[in-house]
Formats: sequence, C-alpha cells, structure tokens
Amino acid sequence: MSVYALESVFRPSAVALVGASPRPRSLGRLVLQQLREGGFAGAVGLVNPRYPHIDDLPSVDRLAALPFVPELVIIATPPNDVVATARDAADRGAKAAIVLTRDMGEGSDSYNAALGRLARERGLRILGPNCLGVIAPHARLFASFAAHAPAKGDLALISQSGAVAAGMLEWSRPRGIGFSAVVSVGDAVDVDFADLLDYFAVDRHTRAILLYVEHIRDARKFLSAARAAARAKPVVVVKPGRHARRADTMTHAAALATPDAVYDAAFRRAGLLRVHALDELFAAAETLSHLHIPQGKRLAVMTNGVGVGKLALDRLIEMGGERAELGASTMDRLDRVLPNGWSRRNAVDVLGDADGARYAEALDALLDDSASDAVLVMHVPTVLSAPRDTAAAVASVLAKRRDDRPRKPALAAWVGDDAAARRVLGATGIPVFESEADAVRGFMYLVRHREVQHALMETPPSLPDDVVADVGAARAVVESALADGRAWLDPAAVEQLFAAYAIPLARGIPCADAEAAGAAAQPWLAEGGAVAVKVWSVDIPHKSEVDGVRLGLASAEAVRAAAHTVLARARALRPDARIDGVTVHPMVVRPKARELIAGIADDPTFGPVLVFGRGGTAVELIDDVALALPPLDLRLAHELIGRTRVSRLLKAYRDVPAADERAIALLLVKLAQMAADIPELSSVDVNPLLADGDGVIALDARVGIAPVRRLHRGRGHPRFAIFPYPSEWERSITLANGTAALVRPVRPEDDGMFRRFFEKVSAEDLRLRFFSAVRHFSHEFIARLTQLDYARSIALAAIDPASGEMLGAVRLLADANYDTGEYGIMVRSDLKGAGLGWRLMRIMIEYAAWLGLRTVEGQVLRENTTMLAMCRELGFAVTTDPDDATVAIVRLQVTGGPPGRD
Repeated sequence: MSVYALESVFRPSAVALVGASPRPRSLGRLVLQQLREGGFAGAVGLVNPRYPHIDDLPSVDRLAALPFVPELVIIATPPNDVVATARDAADRGAKAAIVLTRDMGEGSDSYNAALGRLARERGLRILGPNCLGVIAPHARLFASFAAHAPAKGDLALISQSGAVAAGMLEWSRPRGIGFSAVVSVGDAVDVDFADLLDYFAVDRHTRAILLYVEHIRDARKFLSAARAAARAKPVVVVKPGRHARRADTMTHAAALATPDAVYDAAFRRAGLLRVHALDELFAAAETLSHLHIPQGKRLAVMTNGVGVGKLALDRLIEMGGERAELGASTMDRLDRVLPNGWSRRNAVDVLGDADGARYAEALDALLDDSASDAVLVMHVPTVLSAPRDTAAAVASVLAKRRDDRPRKPALAAWVGDDAAARRVLGATGIPVFESEADAVRGFMYLVRHREVQHALMETPPSLPDDVVADVGAARAVVESALADGRAWLDPAAVEQLFAAYAIPLARGIPCADAEAAGAAAQPWLAEGGAVAVKVWSVDIPHKSEVDGVRLGLASAEAVRAAAHTVLARARALRPDARIDGVTVHPMVVRPKARELIAGIADDPTFGPVLVFGRGGTAVELIDDVALALPPLDLRLAHELIGRTRVSRLLKAYRDVPAADERAIALLLVKLAQMAADIPELSSVDVNPLLADGDGVIALDARVGIAPVRRLHRGRGHPRFAIFPYPSEWERSITLANGTAALVRPVRPEDDGMFRRFFEKVSAEDLRLRFFSAVRHFSHEFIARLTQLDYARSIALAAIDPASGEMLGAVRLLADANYDTGEYGIMVRSDLKGAGLGWRLMRIMIEYAAWLGLRTVEGQVLRENTTMLAMCRELGFAVTTDPDDATVAIVRLQVTGGPPGRD
C-alpha cells in the first residue's frame, strides 16, 4: 500500500493508547508519559478496562467508547489481544496502528501472520509489531518508549532495530542533531522500509534519510522505493553482518557472492551511500546535504601545516581518491599571493604565519582551478595563526561564491578546540571536521555518492543491442535437462548454451573411461597439440579438491594414464559422488592472458547476481571480486570490472599488451542477458576465463539449473530485483491529423526534453494538470518525472521522430501490491484535438492490464470537462472526491484492455 495513510502515522489528528497503565515501568505507562511530555496537541484517549482513570486522564474499556475517532492507535497489549485490538481500531475508523508488543510469533498460524492479513483486508496501516514506535518532532508526536525525545531537525531515521534507534537518539542528543522523524519497523508485517522510503522521499521536513538495515524481505519493492528516494535526496545506509559467509556453496561464484557483498551491490545499484558505522551515518548525511557533488575525485588540499596536508593526501589515496595536480595558471597565481617557501604543489602549504587574507587569496585560486574537483581547507593552530579570523576569511570567500554554477565543493578541517571558528564556517554550509582523516572521508562520501548516482541513472534495456542470442535454443537445452531431473548441465549442454550466446568456450569431449579419453584426444595430438583431462562429476564443484585436472598431455598414453589416475583419485576421495568420467580439452596456450572469473550466483533475497574478479584455483583466497545486479549494459559492466584490483592488470604493462576489456564487458552483459532469458539458471561459474588482447575464452564452465521460484510480485522477470527498461513498449502511432509519433518509455536523460515540452504548454493547461499555477519546474520536479523505477512506475512519451520534441506523455504509478495504479496525462497545448491524449490513454490502460492491475484511477478537476468526457468514453466511472467537491475521481476496472473506439 506504499504511502497510503502514512500521514496518519506521523501527523495524526487524534491518538488512542490501548494498554495504557498506571503501573511503573510498564510499557503502557512509559508510552503515555512520553506522549504527554512530547506535547502532542491533538486528542489522546486511553483504553484499559481495569482502570477508569490513569493519572489525571479518563480511561475507557474499549476503543468504541472513546468520544472521538482516533486516527492513530498505539497498541501495548499482550500478544493474544493485539489482533482483536487492531480489528477494533479498524471498526472505530482508525487509519493506522503502532504495535509495540513483541513475541508475536512466526509462521502462517502466528499472531503476526493474522495481523498482516488484517492490515491487508481492512486497509489499516500497521507499524510493527516489536518496534520502538514513532517520534515525529515537527508534529510533537512522541509515540515511543525511547528514553528521550530528539530535537526538531531534517534527518529521517528508519531502523530495523529498536535498540539501535534508541542508541542513535542518545548518541545524537549531545551533538545537537535533530530529526524530522525516527521510526523502527520491527517485524514489519505491513509498513516496511519501502513504504517509509516512499513517504520520506517527498516529506518536506526531511533533507536526508538514514537507514539501519539488517535484512530485506521484498527486494524488488525495497529497491524500487530506494531508487526513487535516492533520486530525490541523500539516502545513507548502515548494515551489520559484513563477515557472514554462505555454507555449502557449489561454485566459486556462489562462494564469492557473500550475503553482505550482495547487499552492497544492491545498495550501490539503488543509489544509496553505504557506511560502516553509526556515527558515519550522520557525518555522511551532513556532508551530502550541504555540498554539491563533485565532477570527479581529485582533491586539492591547502593548509598552514604541510605535515597534516601530507597525511590528508595519504588518506585520500588509501580511500580511492586522487591527488589533484595544480594547473599552470593556478601555480602562477599562487606564486603571486603566497610568500617564498610555499610548497609549490598539492598540498598547498600557505605557511605557519598565514593570516585570513592569505587563506582567502589561496582559496580563491584553488576554487578557480579546473584541475581539481574539490578543495579541503585545513588549519592548525600556531602562535602566529588566528583561527577565528582565518575561518571568517574562508567563510567570506565561500559566501561570495554561493551562486556559482557549477559550484566546487569545499570542506574544512579546523584542528583544535575552537568551537567559535567552526560555527563561523558552519554558518556558510561548509562541513567542518576535527581531523584530516575525517575531512577526507567526508570528501569520499561525495565521490561515492556521485558513483552510485551514476549507477542509479542507468536503465539497461530488456534486450541490449550488443547481444544477439538464440534464446530458443538456449531454453531448449535447459528445459531438456530439467525434464531429465538434472540440477547441473553436462559439458555438452554447457557448450550448446554458451554457443547460443556466442560465449567462447574451450571445447570439451565427455569420455566415460580412460580408453575413450585417449581416442578423443587423438585428433588434437595428431596436429602436434596437447590436451587437458578433467574429472567429470556434477557432485564435485571444485575439481582441484580431488586433484581432478591434468594439463599439457602430449600423447595418447599420457592421456589414458592421466584419465585413469584422475578417476581413481576422485572415487577414492569422494566415494559419495556420481562420477561420469572425464572430459578432454585442447590446451589453450595464451601466455600473456589474465585469469579471471565471471559468473552468476543465486541470492535468496535479490535473485541472480553477476560476479566478476580474479580467477584461478585460489580465487576464494584472493577474494578480488565485484558484484552487480542485472540487468547490465556495457557501461555498468565496465564499471563492475573497474571495481576490482585485477582491472589494473588488464592494462598494458612491460611487454604485455592490454586485454580486450570490451570483450570482457560484453561477456558479462551476455551472462546477464542469459539470466534474464532463462530464469531457471541457478548458477553459472566461468573459471578460469582467459583474457588478452585477442579477446576472451572460457576454459571451464559449470551451470546449475532449477525450477523457477518466484521472488517478486508483479510482471517481469520472476527473479530479477531490478526491472529493466521496458523497450518492448516502444511503438509507432498515427494521430488523427496523419502525423506519426514514436511512443516510448521515458528515460532519465529526458530531462531537457521535458523542460522544452513544458514551454509549449499553456499556463491554464498546467493548472488543470497540477491543480495549481506552475511557474517554475525545479530539477527535483523534473527528476521525479524522468527518473523512473519501472517495477512500479512507467511514463510513456510521444515524440516527433523528425525533431525529437515531446508531444505529450502519460504516466502510471502502481501501488506496492500491484492492485491499483494512479495515472496522469498531459498533451502539448497546440496539439489538442489531434487524438494524442486518447491514444496515450489507451496505451496506458493496455500497460496497466499487462502489469496485472485491477484498477486505474486518477483525479481530475471538475472544470476539466474535456478530460472527464474522454474518461467516460474510455469506460471510467466518475465520482466526486469526498474531500474536495471541485475534484472528480475517475476509476476504471481493468479487464485486459479498454473499451471504446479504435
């Protein structure tokens, strides 16, 4: 239900507390005390049949006896009373409930399961159970048993753990950090992370969102909401369990795709900035929300103490940043404003006697230098320095540049206990850190945020242009193996599967025994080549564990002997394994190739995950690997490669030519597409994958298969956590005046196209569409229209093929349960009467039916008679909005396609 009725959780008009109690230290007593101390202005009703009064407040025996309708009900009763109490709340007209009770059980017969069913059936939003409650300082709502209420602020904290949320509140109090809201989700039988992300993404009191995540249940819903929220404002996440490992993995790729590594890849793809400690949550949020994002990772440092400057640059390089090289013109300018003896390099040492004027002139020069992406201003107290005057000079420079476009970010590190200097700098919006290490970490928050935002903007197509695959042949291979009850493809089937996607694979011939192996090797041996013999067993995932590989065999006798030895050792070491024989392969001699690994691992939460890194038998010990969620395009594939250490070895060095990185990236895209086309793939291990200047070739591959287990609701791939760009919804239409138009899903790069479109829409049409006069379209507003997550939202733009101009667009946003979708439509004012709105509405309704929605609805101003007439003709029912008589609610029951004319 996403944000439905969440306003009633955070800004209710009236509250009831069921389980209120006068007993000291009881949950009902603590929450009542906090509610009153928080200063909630609305009505508060108490429900407890054992007490007619609690303190100086009356109490009633049941919700129905309250003299008002509580918008929010707080439940602090024993577990066996919770479901009945929630049902009473729904009967009384409450819109939401916070359940503080714990020990509600698990499984289909538990109280938790019954409570979740009630929430869906009655439309009652339920937060919890087993949660800390909700604190909304701007609404003076303290519906929690946390020890202290936080100050008002603009950070929203969403925690899976009530204890962590309470601890973070206590940590933040002496530091003066305020919140727009604090909420713990607890068991999350209804309201979950995704719902809250959707809510705070548009909450005007929230500048940044902080998450403490232990696990995610619905990956697609979470990522859909996270991607939308991260496009609107910074979202910072911390997650424990970084060193957990999977047990009984059958492939290297699965072993490398640890649970935490998969979460890390998911957070990166969603545009979330991950940090690894609770205090870093606040530091990252402060930095991201006050500074512009830099264009790169080159940092210039200026300081009055060159030692701390060098330490800062050391830390910068360790964290993946780059030391900026000062431009020639900047060097000349600094020579003019700094005394002899300055460092003449980055870090810029302005010397220990620098005053505010010298700092200001040097900072001006560095801010103008195009060779750096950000500036770190550092100050160390000396007997010759004036920290506060210097801070004021730096603040003055930055204040004058406040309107610069683009605005280069600046950070400060003021070493020493000078709160006044920090306040002067903080007033300009510049983050001030206590040490060079903290300041560099703050800069790298910006760099990493930029990286994840770039990944967030990627919307790979359903069918990448670089991949031409024989999907039918590939599916036939997998379906045949599944029909035979196999969980692993045999070598011949792997060859056929890889051939369908044009993935180079060293040929292997399956042989039942040593004699067959000798015969199979003969053609290669006759040409003067050598062969390799490998054990063939689906039960032995890692051949090296049984010494199951022999290389460089140059005679039939050597092949037979090797096969005999390999089989004997495998049977001795793994008597439980089914051993089908050996496979014989020609030796691939590429002396300057790099050994890599590529594959697909199956994560129980996020589904297929792409794995890439350094390969070989010691791949898990080396642990040089990066992960990404499909779908993948070439840019994302190159970014995946670049996150590994082995990527440096792919470059040319000494007499070794560079490897063909595009061939590696294309192979990763093909694996991602294979996972998209064949949901039955449970694992793929390509190790080793050789890469050199001539391309790539897989020397060994292992493919696991299983019947599809759907992970995600809604249409699309049953196991992909991220919905690909729906290129199948691109089509051509003809308007009533004979004009042709291309209709396609909106992409993130359509920002400029939308701006030009709105210039051709009249003020009156804008008012009818947005229900108020619109004079300015902010970047954030346009981003919400163009940066879509296709799992739940779609916008289809009609475009003039000749000019590229947008003619109109229709959008549809489905709720999280894929039950109802809300639409919006706008056509350029000079195109009214051409039938474009009608055609876009029909395509939208067709899409809603494909998505599986039961209802499409929208709000239309009563005075917009043209839109209302079209809706009636399309079969929409039109009713008056009960909350606003000037607005009509239009609603269509989707039955596989709209009625009406062609």
